[in-house]
Amino acid sequence: MAEIIIRNLRKEFGSFTAVQSSSFKIEDGEFFMLLGPSGCGKTTTLRMIAGLELPSSGEITIDGEDVSQKPASQRDIAFVFQMFALYPHMNVRKNLSYPLVSQGMPTAQVRAKVSEVANILGIESLLDKPVGGLSGGDRQRVALGRAIVRQPKAFMMDEPLGALDAEFREHMSLELRALHDRMKATTVYVTHDQLEAMQMGDKIVVMNHGVIEQFGKPQDVYDKPATMFVAEFIGSPSMNFMRFDGKVGTGGKAISLGHQELSVPMMREPFEGSLAFGIRPEHIKLTDKGSYRGEVKATEYLGTTQIITLKTTHGIVKARAAAGEVARVGETVGLDFDGKTVTLFDTQTGRALRSELNEGVLAHG
Repeated sequence: MAEIIIRNLRKEFGSFTAVQSSSFKIEDGEFFMLLGPSGCGKTTTLRMIAGLELPSSGEITIDGEDVSQKPASQRDIAFVFQMFALYPHMNVRKNLSYPLVSQGMPTAQVRAKVSEVANILGIESLLDKPVGGLSGGDRQRVALGRAIVRQPKAFMMDEPLGALDAEFREHMSLELRALHDRMKATTVYVTHDQLEAMQMGDKIVVMNHGVIEQFGKPQDVYDKPATMFVAEFIGSPSMNFMRFDGKVGTGGKAISLGHQELSVPMMREPFEGSLAFGIRPEHIKLTDKGSYRGEVKATEYLGTTQIITLKTTHGIVKARAAAGEVARVGETVGLDFDGKTVTLFDTQTGRALRSELNEGVLAHG
């Protein structure tokens, strides 16, 4: 497998810039997620790594070799698409063996490799069946098998589970991650589904408008968002923002909002201006006390938990509470916050203010 290093990668289509000066490193054997909304540049980035698009500028190295201007055929990369891209006139065995036969591999060796991959994916019973009669999940397994059988340096996956229904998609994501853990294969995976990225990835790059907003481990991206975009895009419901003009110092003291106070983390530098107080729904506790209060506007029952929507003096807030907690629409309750779970943002730039909690967060602009 291989380490992949991206340095100042840029892609322009005429006057439109799809990817702007991206830099990151994919470790050998890592499951790496490119995450973001449609049109953010994640698929273009993947295609440049794979050699299906050549960068306008920047550098791509795979296993120590500069491949920036080399075509896909010279990069030893396997690609798995959303729509399977199988040969419909061939059965499963021939689809799996085709890449090896094309390389001139001896028949006995081809047969052994196909059998090995079929065993890994649990599709031995399908080898002699036509691919046209298979379910979506089985066809995706065959597509994965055709990529695996070559034993390339790295796998590129462009939303490979996007065409599956929700239940089977979840099942296949678990299988795919388990397969990766067995093979220890360097994998770059594109998705717009933040739950899929959090569940499967070792590292995540969050992109928006061709720019890397944040790069890091899933828990760091969730707990310590570098920008307001990341805080909103990751999490369901997303992070709450309460906006105000104010001043915060470096002592970690509570900030006053009228007659109400909110605790904040220890700041690296003082700041004065337009702020957003960001907190995840699960970090808000409802209480009979507390100086900061809100009116219950709605409750959404989710089985083990419920989402409670509250109206505060600084906007609508959503809290995640236990299903058995009583919150009546129309009543006013106290909201309790732990300063260690709060992120403060500069609303002018959208970036998180530096604190003791987010000092290690990586953001690129």
